[in-house]
Amino acid sequence: MKPFTYERAETLAQAAAAASKPGAKFLAGGTNLLDLMKLQIETPTHLIDIGRIGLDKIEPTPDGGLRIGALVRNTDLAADARVRTDYAILSRALLAGASGQLRNKATTSGNLLQRTRCPYFYDTNQPCNKRSPGSGCSAIAGFSRQLAVIGSSDACIATHPSDMAVAMMALDAVIETVKPDGKTRQIPISQFYRLPGKTPHLETTLEKNELITSVILPAPVGGIHVYHKVRDRASYAFALVSVGAILFKDGSGRIAVGGVAPRPWRNASAEKLIPIGAKEFASRLLEGARPTQENAFKLALVERTIEGILTENRS
Repeated sequence: MKPFTYERAETLAQAAAAASKPGAKFLAGGTNLLDLMKLQIETPTHLIDIGRIGLDKIEPTPDGGLRIGALVRNTDLAADARVRTDYAILSRALLAGASGQLRNKATTSGNLLQRTRCPYFYDTNQPCNKRSPGSGCSAIAGFSRQLAVIGSSDACIATHPSDMAVAMMALDAVIETVKPDGKTRQIPISQFYRLPGKTPHLETTLEKNELITSVILPAPVGGIHVYHKVRDRASYAFALVSVGAILFKDGSGRIAVGGVAPRPWRNASAEKLIPIGAKEFASRLLEGARPTQENAFKLALVERTIEGILTENRS
């Protein structure tokens, strides 16, 4: 791990101001950042500990939704009675991710911002455009079973690892932020993640040192909430394919898919085909897919997982 300086911010204003220091990076739960620092994949020269600035509450919004503080722990979010009742897809996605120990430490904002688990990203002896822009992508000609089948590019085929983000995508969550100059903004989660294109190291639409302060969930939409994760082992494994679905009595629904793209994958136009059937929906959802020989099975796996969810919850 390379040397760095450290400060503990006591207020949001202090944290925002400290972000202007060269090489600064925010530290929340640290469950991903510290691992990457040990491997020298992340090399901040100054850490700003934001663990004591508040942002750890789940509060109702005037329109009937919820505002989730950026520092709410995954365990607390999954266990919240309002989330379990009105946003069950989110609770189920959180419980499907990581271990209890990690959920006790990991935060809402950190979960959204965790970086890919592509093995070539973690292997610093291998070229990786996400880790070292312009060096190449070892995964394309390498072991790609776990990696993206859609939304990828000639520069990167990594997937986003978050289960929580898949549920947030289905829920139309909005991310609130503050910039170092104190200006705030709201970013729909559908506009939060970037596709890799030629710049896979740019993963979100956040500006430099912009800090997530909360995530807003709109008023509950009802329906049946399902989160199904297909993985190589029953626990502590990232998704080959995950499906977060909200299904309504009229046959319509919302479906977001994880494990297949550089961001949680959802297509509003494809959702019009949900009442027709899983095959038609999946075909539109995955239109333009570019699988490798090793991960082409994911296309059928998405369809079959969705078909199982629709059959089980509409019978």
